[in-house]
Amino acid sequence: MGKHKIIEVRHLTEFAFVVRLERNGLLFQTGQFIVLKVGNSVDQREYSVYSSERDDFLEILVREVEGGKISGKLKKLKPGDEIKIDGPFGFFKFNPEQFSSKKFLFIATGTGISPFHSFVKTYPELQYKLIHGVRFVNEAYDHGDFEKDKITLCTSGDPKGDFYGRLTDFLYTQKPDADTNCFLCGNSEMISEVFDILTGKGIPVSNIYSEVYF
Repeated sequence: MGKHKIIEVRHLTEFAFVVRLERNGLLFQTGQFIVLKVGNSVDQREYSVYSSERDDFLEILVREVEGGKISGKLKKLKPGDEIKIDGPFGFFKFNPEQFSSKKFLFIATGTGISPFHSFVKTYPELQYKLIHGVRFVNEAYDHGDFEKDKITLCTSGDPKGDFYGRLTDFLYTQKPDADTNCFLCGNSEMISEVFDILTGKGIPVSNIYSEVYF
């Protein structure tokens, strides 16, 4: 594991924050994850890279979990502190040039938006639609980094989002083209339900890619 110094911890909500680290030449493909260890603990945790392949730093998006062995420690880090990183790992890698169809649909719950933030920051000319499901509107993590007409915020806990209800409720109202490449990131229940909705709408299984986040 390599050592990386903290540059900044940027708080988005009471529980969610972005950790920026020195990159130290670490190479990754957008969509991959890294494994973090804090201090001398044996505990470690996987986080998708939140930043762009082009950035000279690394970022991860973290939601503090009650009783979590890593997230609480990350929240308390200060600039100059060091953590250990292993990786990158994972097969959720993304390069739009590898797809014959340039239609992309990204579907995420909570911090599952992390790899899609990296996708869009790495490929700013990308043609995409992003559906992000959260409970409350303040969980629209860095939505300003996405083009407003390309992102739909679904809020199940308040009516202030673009759609009041669950992400899956909104997806039922959509008619994606059959050649759309669909990427899913979030909890396993959401991924299973969205998979069934998409295939029911004529999206072939070969066009659906998923990363179970928690």
